[in-house]
Amino acid sequence: MDLWFSEPHTKNVKMSIRVNRQLHSEQSEYQRIDVFESPEFGRFLTLDGLMMLTEKDEFIYHEMITHVAMASNPEVKNVLVIGAGDGGTVRELTRYKTVENIDMVEIDRRVVEVCREFLPQTACRLDDPRVHIFYDDGLRFVRGKESRYDLIIVDSTDPFGPGEGLFTSEFYGNCHNALTEKGILVNQHESPYYNEDAKAMQRAHRRIREFFDVCRVYQAHIPTYPSGHWLFGFASRCVDPLSVDGEKWDSLGITTGYYNTDLHKGCFAIPNYVKKLLESAV
Repeated sequence: MDLWFSEPHTKNVKMSIRVNRQLHSEQSEYQRIDVFESPEFGRFLTLDGLMMLTEKDEFIYHEMITHVAMASNPEVKNVLVIGAGDGGTVRELTRYKTVENIDMVEIDRRVVEVCREFLPQTACRLDDPRVHIFYDDGLRFVRGKESRYDLIIVDSTDPFGPGEGLFTSEFYGNCHNALTEKGILVNQHESPYYNEDAKAMQRAHRRIREFFDVCRVYQAHIPTYPSGHWLFGFASRCVDPLSVDGEKWDSLGITTGYYNTDLHKGCFAIPNYVKKLLESAV
């Protein structure tokens, strides 16, 4: 039997991956969780039928959502990660000896448990003693926090369902308040390519700009995400990622598959069509 997983990217476009077998399927309190095994991408996780990660290309996403900020402010010690139940972002953060505390807030306990069982490649550092997991709503968790975190990484699902509250002005305002003076907010910023994704990206960018003096967007190529062209947001009161000290980060000796300090500067050089979308996000 020929088995395929298909994810619609628009009404007219879908991506399909040949599947060897389905390893897990359940309906949690919040969403449907599925794990598949494929010959091309290895194991992969979907939530409500949407691709979250594959073993083959997850390193791109997790390195880019983590190392750009860490290189921009080497003094980061206290980190809040919202979402990221697969553990990949936490895995990258634990590679820094200077990081003292990582609070991870995931609304769905079952996502973490399923990834521990089926995706140890990403969940392998969730038991690091610096990691503290809170099963809570990210919007509620960050509310009322004042100057607590040096870095907040919003590794969320798309802006509907369980992740919807993580794309609101209230949430970004609360993140601003929860950050220290040199604190950084990084979020997955959706794709600029298809119309509906681009609109979500513009809304997020517009709301983040309400609170932060430094507000930049950078990009990466992630083959299994819609269009393959994916954006991240970088926001801060005063830290400019383009002023990175590349030699200082290189001296840490962290081995990566995608990120490097040349790419760090280059990833902020975005195409004209994306510039226009960002400029018109008013």
